[in-house]
Amino acid sequence: MISVKEASLRIQKATQEFSVETVSFLESQDRVLKETILADTDFPSFDRVCMDGIAILKKQFDAGKRSFSIEGVQAAGSPQRTLKNAESCLEVMTGAILPNNTDAVIPYELVTIENGNATVNVDQVKALQNIHTKGRDRSRGELLIEKDTLITAAEIGVLATVGKSEVQVIQQPKIVIVSTGDELVEVAEIPLAHQIRRSNVYSLIALLKRLAVKAHTEHLKDDKESLKRQIQFYLETYDVLLFSGAVSKGKFDFLPEVLEELGVEKLFHKVKQRPGKPFWFGQRVALDVSGVENKTTIFAFPGNPVSTYVNCLKYFYPWYQKSLGTKPSKETAVLGVDFSFKPSMTYFLQVKLENKAGVLVAIPQIGNGSGDLTNLVDADAFLELPADKTEFKKGEFYPILRYRTF
Repeated sequence: MISVKEASLRIQKATQEFSVETVSFLESQDRVLKETILADTDFPSFDRVCMDGIAILKKQFDAGKRSFSIEGVQAAGSPQRTLKNAESCLEVMTGAILPNNTDAVIPYELVTIENGNATVNVDQVKALQNIHTKGRDRSRGELLIEKDTLITAAEIGVLATVGKSEVQVIQQPKIVIVSTGDELVEVAEIPLAHQIRRSNVYSLIALLKRLAVKAHTEHLKDDKESLKRQIQFYLETYDVLLFSGAVSKGKFDFLPEVLEELGVEKLFHKVKQRPGKPFWFGQRVALDVSGVENKTTIFAFPGNPVSTYVNCLKYFYPWYQKSLGTKPSKETAVLGVDFSFKPSMTYFLQVKLENKAGVLVAIPQIGNGSGDLTNLVDADAFLELPADKTEFKKGEFYPILRYRTF
């Protein structure tokens, strides 16, 4: 049995590299960018008016002029006009190009317009006021988005602005989530007294959806030969296999044995943690017809729902993020009350999170063990308590695995 730290290190060493594909920019959200995005023009590409009002030549105002004859209107989206008489002005709209021979915009709120004349009601005008000057944000050729950026709505807007209708991103891994056990029935079925509905796979589907990952699901019965045939197919078809169940010491927990027989290298089995101790992790490397290595990574989580949940957050999330070249976010929270845990192992304590004066406070939510699925609803995160302590004091900070935002 290895420590949580060692398990994390071994998993991080077993990351995979996935291919690059080209997708529509509208389909790229939550994907990892695999090219750099440069400005195809200056930003903004012209001197842009920032407020509705009038455009004047500032030196006329400095010379004492306060009333300006209106020559016309510079509308947004219209070709640039030229102020013909330096003692006049042009009405301008937000987003319009600044007219030639003008260098200041005075908003309508500070102007009185009567009989085709605009009278300025301020004592000071600054050069280029209310003007977003050409190239102020970025210059042509300047880096806008770095490679390996996780694309959000903000990046979508930039891609549209620079005309990137298609963009290169990392291809999503093919993942199958497999539940095992004769006691499991489908969600729509009425379970018998000795049965329960499948729930872990759907929790995993939802957790992967947070990463913008779609996964296929399967269910296997507790029959070794059937398991072996199906898993052989999965190993040849998918990049990642996520199992829930059949990794403990039960008489029908065939999974570790089957994986070994199918040539999967066990990187560890059992971690000094609660919940989730029986976690099994391994990888299979096979050569294709051209001699290229193909890897399949296997996360075999214990069947109890809280164990599956915490192990996905603690181990699969960072593995996936490193494989794609992104860095996982790290958060801490302060323990809200004294707490003790005697076994010498890492404890993932379910907690409710409260924001108190900008500090994230974790309040323990004690359930009925790793089989208590409903207790997940009462909590927001897991507080990771280290194995080298048994007493944890109010006010101490520890890492959290958050699964709920607020």
